[in-house]
Amino acid sequence: MEIARALWSSGRLEARGTQLGTAPEPYELRYRLEPGWLTVEVVGGHSRELGLEGADFFDLGFSPLFNSLPVRRDGLHRGGAPRDYAMLWIEVPSLAVERSAQRYEPLHPGCVRFSDASFSADIELDEDGFVVSYPGLAERVHPPLRETPR
Repeated sequence: MEIARALWSSGRLEARGTQLGTAPEPYELRYRLEPGWLTVEVVGGHSRELGLEGADFFDLGFSPLFNSLPVRRDGLHRGGAPRDYAMLWIEVPSLAVERSAQRYEPLHPGCVRFSDASFSADIELDEDGFVVSYPGLAERVHPPLRETPR
């Protein structure tokens, strides 16, 4: 399970989130995403502060929010040509980091095929480019809450 508060402004996403997982043992992970930086912490365990180091985006394991980063920035949820990205993949819960070549291929409005060297999935997205359904990983259970201007 993941809950995230995300703010998209000037083409950049800032987010804070919490992930609860069970593999290989129960864990709670908290993250903070800022332009070019990601801080991740396994509660009661280890933490990391990461810069992009030449990668296009971060990709945090088990987090559908991070699949929205390239989709939203490049409008792939609306269509277009397939795009390849160099991602900084963070494995959860170990927080091991490696580079990952990933491809996002728009299939039709609201659907993008994600693939890397060993996996692919057709991800459904909302009109804002955020993940609604990622087969085998996540289903959004509540629509996004939108702040109203004061």
